[in-house]
Amino acid sequence: ETEYLLDAGYITTPGYPLEYPPHQNCRWVITAPEPSQRIVLNFNPHFELEKLDCRYDFIEIRDGSSDSGDLLGKHCSNIAPPAIISSGPVLHIKFVSDYAHQGAGFSLRYEIFKTGSDCSRNFTSQNGIIESPGFPDKYPHNLECSFIIIVPPAMDVTLTFITFDLENDPLPGGEGDCKYDWLEVWDGLPQVGPLIGRYCGSKIPPEITSSTGILSLSFHTDMAVAKDGFSARYNMTHKEVTESFHCSNALGLESGKISDDQITASSSFYDNTWLPRQARLNNENNAWTPSEDSSKEFIQVDLHVLKVLTGIATQGAVSKETQKSYYVTTFKLEVSTNGEDWMVYRHGKNHKVFHANTDSTEVVLNRIPQPVLARFVRIRPQTWKTGIALRFELYGCQITDAPCSEMQGMLSGLLPDSQITASSMRDLHGSMGAARLVASRSGWFPSPTQPLAGEEWLQVDLGVAKTVRGLITQGARSLEGSTSAENRAFVRKYRVSHSMTGKDWTFILDSKTNLPKIFEGNTHYDTPEIRRFEEIPAQFLRIYPERWSPAGIGMRLEVLGCELPGKITDISTNIKYTLQRHFFQSDLQRSRETNKPHGVAEECTTEWSLGGLCDFESSLCGWTPDSLSELRWSFHGGSSSPDVGNFLHIEASPRTERQRARLLSPMVGPERGPLCLLFNYQLQGPEGQGQGSLRVLLRDNDHEETLLWALKGDQGPVWKEGRTILPQSPKEYQVVIEGFFEHGNRGHIWIDNIHMKWPIRHQSQEVCYGLHVCPTSPSASRANSLSLLSPPGVAVPSASEPTVETVSVQPLPTYWYYVMAGGAGVVLLVSATLAVGMCCHRYHLAAKKKSHHNHYLGPGGVLLPMLSIRLETDGHRSSQC
Repeated sequence: ETEYLLDAGYITTPGYPLEYPPHQNCRWVITAPEPSQRIVLNFNPHFELEKLDCRYDFIEIRDGSSDSGDLLGKHCSNIAPPAIISSGPVLHIKFVSDYAHQGAGFSLRYEIFKTGSDCSRNFTSQNGIIESPGFPDKYPHNLECSFIIIVPPAMDVTLTFITFDLENDPLPGGEGDCKYDWLEVWDGLPQVGPLIGRYCGSKIPPEITSSTGILSLSFHTDMAVAKDGFSARYNMTHKEVTESFHCSNALGLESGKISDDQITASSSFYDNTWLPRQARLNNENNAWTPSEDSSKEFIQVDLHVLKVLTGIATQGAVSKETQKSYYVTTFKLEVSTNGEDWMVYRHGKNHKVFHANTDSTEVVLNRIPQPVLARFVRIRPQTWKTGIALRFELYGCQITDAPCSEMQGMLSGLLPDSQITASSMRDLHGSMGAARLVASRSGWFPSPTQPLAGEEWLQVDLGVAKTVRGLITQGARSLEGSTSAENRAFVRKYRVSHSMTGKDWTFILDSKTNLPKIFEGNTHYDTPEIRRFEEIPAQFLRIYPERWSPAGIGMRLEVLGCELPGKITDISTNIKYTLQRHFFQSDLQRSRETNKPHGVAEECTTEWSLGGLCDFESSLCGWTPDSLSELRWSFHGGSSSPDVGNFLHIEASPRTERQRARLLSPMVGPERGPLCLLFNYQLQGPEGQGQGSLRVLLRDNDHEETLLWALKGDQGPVWKEGRTILPQSPKEYQVVIEGFFEHGNRGHIWIDNIHMKWPIRHQSQEVCYGLHVCPTSPSASRANSLSLLSPPGVAVPSASEPTVETVSVQPLPTYWYYVMAGGAGVVLLVSATLAVGMCCHRYHLAAKKKSHHNHYLGPGGVLLPMLSIRLETDGHRSSQC
């Protein structure tokens, strides 16, 4: 059925929350009222579909109104999908069930997606207050706000809530069950970094600390109940880092820094006097006890962020009611980064069994032989005395407590996807964001099913040169919700190379052998591993897998480091460009409507149209996307490095094959010119995987187009310079820069530094083609070679420039048209004479054939046999052919 979205609504499986029927094939099409609006789907956490890799029962969401739209998600199992947002005004939803194994199904809420630009803010001061819009009055309806705290290097941020009152979920459940109004806290950028928690109701959330450099809050309200909102205080503190630091701090169970909500258990004793919150070390009122004494029971702590775990202290308890002693004598440790994928801690090849208490009061400290990275920690008692009773404390530190160990932006999202590249990628529709440590639920998988050691690589561009001190690596899983071992992959050993330019690479060497060092990788697909090395200056890092798990190569990554000595990077500038890429499409839309860049004074357009340089650092300079093109140029926000800066790009993808991205210049006035057009470009795509084309055309007021310049094929990963002549015209025209891919597996097209140089004398147009006359752009230092175009009569050096098709558009004198018309007439007359001669010749041959019956007079007068074919009908001979 078709739903026209006037108000928010719900879609459920038949019979929800009871079991859905078999043999279902249901479809819904949701349409927003306005073409510019998008749709958001939010799923009820009570989600249950048969989970055999989504082959039999599943829900499928696609952009558009049919099965042919881009796939936004295909889901099954018992984990509710995250919020899904359409790219346009229409969503297509399909639910399928087979004949067996039905579940409760799903319920989802659909509504218009709201950006909330009026209520979103960034915070960069050392401390401040964040409040819901209108606080202390009730917050408005239909909000979608983001509050992003940007933290300088070598500092932590702590968020403490003062008041909190949001619409409560009438169906209480576990954390994250808020469906109507909620506040989400992210350890990084919203929807990119790991989600710390989703909160609603009137219970104040716990204190939250982050060291990734970014802490974000996303505030959502619906169309119904409004409450008083929230107020929170954040405070940044400097970290005291020394080479002699010890990673052995108490993580907060005894002190109360870890809240009651962060402590959960498989079960609790029935009388509610032995609850998980009573499991704090030295708690004076009993301890945690499960409903039954079993090795299947466990107690769990959510640390909110990834931390290094180095030790566990345990303690038993004496019952306040019976005065009996209870304690755990041995236990196993389990760790996870997401609360779903667990690893039992091993020492060697076997599960490590920790020896705990011998009485109910003594505190026993167990050091973890090999410290482990985890967000979620479980203790699972194995043996006990009298019964299970446990109080405990966890010890460790933050990853960034070590010297020069700041996370460089993979986990938090500070590094955009465009700065993550790889030799190949198995999922052609996937994003390189899959390679982010912890934040990604999948990972990077190279395309070869049987790769060769050292052939595949994963690369990170830090944007500017940094001091790099270490790496955190993690395995990957290819299918969300699947438990199949074949889909769990990790890298056991790898090599690391580094570069300052992205061209010249140097391996980290083993000090003993002076050969490329082989680093020990992972032993489990979920558990991260830290590997540190001597400090190196680098902007680019590459990891080359050498050995991997039976399931193949799978990796997620974070880089650890700090600023180069004497250099300070303004993180607010980095995040400005990181956030800017999310909003570039809407800016293009606004600039198309106003024919000038959004938020930029008219003088910019005027200045560029008179021949200035457009480097896209502060605006689009009057360039606008072609409203008729299927594809849009995307904006890449550079770092603070002047050699990179901002540019426009398109990336190869099977979804965009042969779709053309077109950019239109401001109008060039009549009788201006000839002009010299210069620009920088990169055109990269391995042969057979991403054959790209870049073209420059002229479009007049009647939308007639003339090709000026064209380039096809891989030109390498370096900046080059393109040049061509813009002719003098009696009418206004626009310059069109067009890019597209014939094949869409890998590759990119980048453009930057568009420059019109004028006037150029007609008799000396070669100044635009010479190597030394035309002025180069400010970033010409990155142009590896020049692509030169030659007009008629102008010689060009035969250097190793790319092959370029060029079309001359100089006006011809009138008499040339008469000359061409006369020539065409002569050609037509000659063609007619030849045609008549050939017909006569064929007639003459036919006459010879008839006179010789079934023979043909060949060369030299010799009679040659021929094949005679007769047609006979009803026994009567017909004419000979």
